[in-house]
Amino acid sequence: QVQLVESGGGLVQAGGSLRLSCAASGKFARINAMGWYRQAPGKQREFVAGISGVGWTNYEDSVKGRFTISRDNAKNTVYLQMNSLKPEDTAVYYCNADLGIYMGSGVTTYWGQGTQVIVSS
Repeated sequence: QVQLVESGGGLVQAGGSLRLSCAASGKFARINAMGWYRQAPGKQREFVAGISGVGWTNYEDSVKGRFTISRDNAKNTVYLQMNSLKPEDTAVYYCNADLGIYMGSGVTTYWGQGTQVIVSS
């Protein structure tokens, strides 16, 4: 059973920082791209940042220069360092990962359960 487990959310004042982590566990052969999404109350889930299997990154415009995505392949973990947080960053943050269960198989996208981030003004 493959699982993605997020941690690191919480309450922080505007201008502060948080670091989210998401660890993949279970049986799989490889992890391709990993990423972070967020969903604010009353809004659709939106892309925040992504990182490819070889480390290429991309970001949603509003977080560029403030958020940094990284991964530790030895730990099957993706991170999101969030600096200069704003109240509009308040949301539930979800990680996802494209996993190949068997060598040579296609990939399936898995999602974590989400972690709440609240930024107070």
